[in-house]
Amino acid sequence: MLFKQHEGDIMNYFFLSNTPLFHGIKENEISHVLSCLGARERTYRKNETIFRAGDTVHEIGLVESGSVNIIVNFYWGSSNIFGHIEKGMIFAENYAAIPGKELICDVVAAEDSEILFLDLTKLLTTCQHGCNYHQRLIHNLLRISAQKSLDLSSRMMHTAPKSIRDRLLSYLSEQAMINGSTRFTIPFDRQQLADYLGVDRSAMSNELSKMQKDGLISFRKNVFILNDIK
Repeated sequence: MLFKQHEGDIMNYFFLSNTPLFHGIKENEISHVLSCLGARERTYRKNETIFRAGDTVHEIGLVESGSVNIIVNFYWGSSNIFGHIEKGMIFAENYAAIPGKELICDVVAAEDSEILFLDLTKLLTTCQHGCNYHQRLIHNLLRISAQKSLDLSSRMMHTAPKSIRDRLLSYLSEQAMINGSTRFTIPFDRQQLADYLGVDRSAMSNELSKMQKDGLISFRKNVFILNDIK
């Protein structure tokens, strides 16, 4: 169901009630929750920077449409995708939780995106109205943080092998398990996948072609199939 938040704006409360952050909060309660958390929306074009390294933030961002990348920039000009935040997920919560903590990475729109910003201080502090939703939100935020910690552990596992093939096999095997199928679509293009795995794009593309020639995988753009070679 769609509701007007401000004149000319439409807020999808049904969508928000089904995100991990607002899990357990009813659709007709969302409006009050957003008011309590000082919510605001903003749209970004593809490749537009949302937060820059060095910024200090007090808000978390929830992706309402599109997706964003967390990008680490190195002194010599190269960069690496540290994380990918999809629709319905949040970002910057760790930095917003520590007043004055400067970001060490950029947050960039991976595609045209709409972001809902929420004041984390208000989320973590019981409001003057005695809002009953804070405990639920804090519980949800803890679960999200735990999941992100697991995701980071997964990435460390994928980048631990020395060879590009072993890194690809580790990542693709996990994607098959997550999707419950040997046929799946990954969320990265070739450059983004290379950045995520910490390898050179050309070398990775060559290795993917070799893996396909060896019968390990089949792929077309972002769709992959893991072949049974037994």
